[in-house]
Amino acid sequence: MKTIFAVVLTAIALGASPNILAAESAAHNHSHGSVEPTKLHLDAGKKWATDEPLRQAMNDINQAMAKAIPAIHKNQYGNDDYQALATTISEKVAYAIQNCKLEPQADAMLHLVIADLMEGAETMRGKTSKSRHDGAVQALEALKAYGKYFQHTGWKAAKG
Repeated sequence: MKTIFAVVLTAIALGASPNILAAESAAHNHSHGSVEPTKLHLDAGKKWATDEPLRQAMNDINQAMAKAIPAIHKNQYGNDDYQALATTISEKVAYAIQNCKLEPQADAMLHLVIADLMEGAETMRGKTSKSRHDGAVQALEALKAYGKYFQHTGWKAAKG
């Protein structure tokens, strides 16, 4: 539950819309009956199952990151650009939370990826002592982790 709490706090700190907070609350207003994991791992050596809403949200985030990376690398990505990218990530995470229906263990693993995406978005908004660029790197690492631990045919995380 600590991860859920961190995600909700992050969303609040980001000035998330009521829809994002409502989605987080509704999606996680259940108990997994066990302690939340603190580290990603496979499901007995296999990737965790996903569903279409999750895959769509992750594709959208990945495409937004892929589009941003060239300008980020050229130091041509301004604060407003980072803000917009962070908003896209937050909105797509909210969509996934509202619409995906994973089994409890896969859902618990997904919380870790979502937490990293939201922390990256918070950093891109300039809400931490890290650089906005560091936030983009964190979001990119979360996308790579998603591909490593979750079934998503054809998934290739944006290259950074």
